[in-house]
Amino acid sequence: MARPEPEGRVRRFSTAERMVHRATGYLMLLCLASAACLYFGPLAQLVGRRHLMVTVHEWSGISLPLPSLLGLFSPAFRADLRRLNRFAVYDRQWLRAVRRRRKSPEARPAGKFNAGQKLYAGWIAGAVLVMMFTGLLMWFMGLLPFISRTSAIFVHDVLAWATTFVVLGHMRKALEDPEARLGMRTGYVNRSWAQRYHSRWLREEHVGDLSERRTVE
Repeated sequence: MARPEPEGRVRRFSTAERMVHRATGYLMLLCLASAACLYFGPLAQLVGRRHLMVTVHEWSGISLPLPSLLGLFSPAFRADLRRLNRFAVYDRQWLRAVRRRRKSPEARPAGKFNAGQKLYAGWIAGAVLVMMFTGLLMWFMGLLPFISRTSAIFVHDVLAWATTFVVLGHMRKALEDPEARLGMRTGYVNRSWAQRYHSRWLREEHVGDLSERRTVE
């Protein structure tokens, strides 16, 4: 039997989804922190143990896709991947509202994920794959002789800087929304918050619940 929802709250994320998000976040922060220790001279001197930092950076980077790959065993995680890969008409409306600085929830309709979250997820997925590829080229010299090490370093560094700013922006948005953070910690969000910012998803959940009840009856 499904676990009953707390009064006034709605289930947003399963345990598997929260674990994937948490593990990926920790690996990303570890990867970026170890990169900073290698990139900035004063920080490298303060931390020391360069060989250890190189090892931590390499293995945390290679491990980044692992939580998502394990998450594929979860039906809820696979359903959210499909949501993130689907760009609907109302997502374009959400982006137009952002460009015009219209902040009312009515002007920014969203399903379970808004257009900004979908773009962020797509960016991170693509950036991680490219950084892994260029990182492996630097790690295993001669893997693809027609691509120079200098080119791999340039692409890797530019993407690393861009990813750092994007991740910081994601964290800033999360800090501005305590209810969204609570949903990622506990799996549940306030129903009124969901109605305000993700009304299409809430209606989708309601229709799903009704269909399930009718099937049981």
